[in-house]
Amino acid sequence: MDMTINPWINFNGNAEEAFNFYKSVFGGEFTKIIRLKDLASDHFQPDPNEAEKIMQIVLPIGGNMLVGNDVPEFMGKVSENENRSKIMVAADSKEEAERIFAALSAGGEVEGAIGDSPWGTSFGMFRDKYGIEWIIEFDPAA
Repeated sequence: MDMTINPWINFNGNAEEAFNFYKSVFGGEFTKIIRLKDLASDHFQPDPNEAEKIMQIVLPIGGNMLVGNDVPEFMGKVSENENRSKIMVAADSKEEAERIFAALSAGGEVEGAIGDSPWGTSFGMFRDKYGIEWIIEFDPAA
């Protein structure tokens, strides 16, 4: 079995909205949606205000998965201003890279517009409207 690495991102109550946005850009269908209410048992009762929040949502992209969840309020807020990591998308063409960059960065904050990089790729990076950081790249040598 080949190993894969799949990004898992946390949200402050808007995971479903964000994942519907990502689905509109990448296409595909969710393979899993688990809400906090789905985990209710004798040992765990979710706060009624959080019952509809997402425990896990999965969107396949290529051979990988983008996974996310809402962090329950009792665990504290996710810092949307962190700058610790980015999700990197390796596009199949320059046109695809430009399309994905334009769609995902809409309403966000562009850190580096997509264009020719000094290392020979088409490269751009941004923080989307949900605070998630992305790198989009097409490498013609790959």
